[in-house]
Amino acid sequence: MKSTAILKLHVNGSASSNKEQPPPLEEFYKQLPEDQEFVHPEKYPENSVESSTKPELGGTTNPEQTKVDSAAVTNKENGTMVAEQNGLNDGADEQMLSGAEDNEKLADKREEVKFIKGGDHQNGDAKIDIGAVNGKAFTGMSKEELMKYANDPFWVRLRWIFFLGFWAIWAGMLICAIFIIVEAPKCAAPEPLPWYKRGLLAKFNALEAVASDIDSAKVVGASAVIYELPPALTYSVHDPAVEQKLKAIVESYKNADINVILDLTPNYVPSNSTLFTEAKSDKSKRSAFIWKEGAQNISNWRSLQNTSAWDQVEVGNYVLSQFGAGLYDLKMNDVNVKNQFEDVLKHLLALGIKGFRLKNTKFFLLSDKTPDEVVSSDGNFGHTDYGFWTHTHSTFQEGLGDLLYEYKMFVKNISADAFLSVADDILRPEVYHAKNGEWGVDLPIYGPLVHTLHTGSNVAKLRSEFEDIRNAVGNDTWLQWNFAEQSPAANLKSDPSAIALFVSLLPGVPVVAMTNTSLFTDLNPEVFAEIKQLRLSPSYMHGEYNVFPAEGLFAYSRIKSGNPGYFVAFNPSNTTVKGEFVYPSLPDKMSVYALSENYNISGITVKSKVQTNSVEVPPEATIILTYVPVTSG
Repeated sequence: MKSTAILKLHVNGSASSNKEQPPPLEEFYKQLPEDQEFVHPEKYPENSVESSTKPELGGTTNPEQTKVDSAAVTNKENGTMVAEQNGLNDGADEQMLSGAEDNEKLADKREEVKFIKGGDHQNGDAKIDIGAVNGKAFTGMSKEELMKYANDPFWVRLRWIFFLGFWAIWAGMLICAIFIIVEAPKCAAPEPLPWYKRGLLAKFNALEAVASDIDSAKVVGASAVIYELPPALTYSVHDPAVEQKLKAIVESYKNADINVILDLTPNYVPSNSTLFTEAKSDKSKRSAFIWKEGAQNISNWRSLQNTSAWDQVEVGNYVLSQFGAGLYDLKMNDVNVKNQFEDVLKHLLALGIKGFRLKNTKFFLLSDKTPDEVVSSDGNFGHTDYGFWTHTHSTFQEGLGDLLYEYKMFVKNISADAFLSVADDILRPEVYHAKNGEWGVDLPIYGPLVHTLHTGSNVAKLRSEFEDIRNAVGNDTWLQWNFAEQSPAANLKSDPSAIALFVSLLPGVPVVAMTNTSLFTDLNPEVFAEIKQLRLSPSYMHGEYNVFPAEGLFAYSRIKSGNPGYFVAFNPSNTTVKGEFVYPSLPDKMSVYALSENYNISGITVKSKVQTNSVEVPPEATIILTYVPVTSG
């Protein structure tokens, strides 16, 4: 960087006769702008530092020269350089400062570097003192000044505000953290199964609860009992005699914590019913029935008694009667019928009934149209027989699923844990879905699996039928396994305990008839106790269902993460079968949880260990194993 300096030389002291050491020399330099031409000291020998201060070798200092005191300052008004002493100028200002612009640059920069020569300056010793840049350096506040502000009311108040504010914010953050921890959504525990899915459903015939019925229901671990209301009484539940019977049944099971379900037949009424007598006298109420005027308007529909389905109640007036003489079909979506039936359901719920199974749902009529039926392909019937016709128009009418769903929601709006289902096989699952995709009923009945188990079959047929059922109703649908309508136990091929254990862990609820010839009448009470315990386990209530293919065995598991799994193997054949189950999810060994009463393999008892790759099951027997699932990784 090109630069020059204006030298101010001030030499204090003088030569003395005793040649004392001269005092230190002080030199002051001012930095000039870079574009200012450098003025070489040789042009001004009389002002040169070297010529005026440097003594000759071996000589002494000239006292007169040491008294020279010169300085150069900037005149801010006219931008010229003047000599403070001795008039040292000699035209240097013309050469060093060319104009006002340079003067301003010089005025803006007043950084000063101070060289102090101390001691023997002839040896070149010097000290450098850099002064404050653009003003005085900050030295801070004194103690007295600090104390003055420390006790000032404004600063005292401000300190308290910050102090209290800090702790208030800290406390607020702590409270927020606690609130977030407490109120944060947690993994909700799975809801328990509704009461109608937990245990068996025990069905009785007579509309009367006797002491033996209550004991039988307790033995099988039933969560509910089923009684059937006679069809003629469906719309007579307000009758005091009917009310008294129903109240007595509910009261009988209250202490046993067993709910009551009624089988109802709502799709027809007898000729002496209020609905029919009012319709005969008031034409505006005939919309509750399929009522035709004129013989030319009736169709070829047949009754279940193999007679004409039309009954002439007055001259030229015909009413549909598919279920026998004097029993008239109702149009189930008619406003009058819906109001009547909803009143029945509401009154029964008020009496303590917890659930309903509807009979004849496939015959529910929703339209006044009655086109002729076509001939069935089954050639085993005569043309006057009911089976001779297809009945595509008189059964499974469009809108059935929506109507049943409406009744179901009516019941659940009154009692959230109420139950509404069917008492017959639905046969066509797609018809029982509402337009919103949901089932119109709880726990439908579907498929021939129960009948096949009862009469005996090979494992391939059983597995195929069960897969067909799951595909038709969906993997998440629970069914009623309706053993109540099967033939007596004397005709049973497999051991009753084997069937009971096998069915107990399938997705559904067994319905058993509590009669002397029932399938489960003579079972050991311990079997029912085991079934009840199994059905209350998390792996059954909320677990996955998986089938394990095996030659000669129907095997499946129920497992929920974090809980013991259950493995069920049923042998429907008449020979002993050894299953080899080698799967990554199964351990090498499993423990025996339950055995059917006819299980007779030596060395296999409850709580014993069984090799998973060698599960031996005797003819028509069942084994239930428990295990801890194998986790991958």
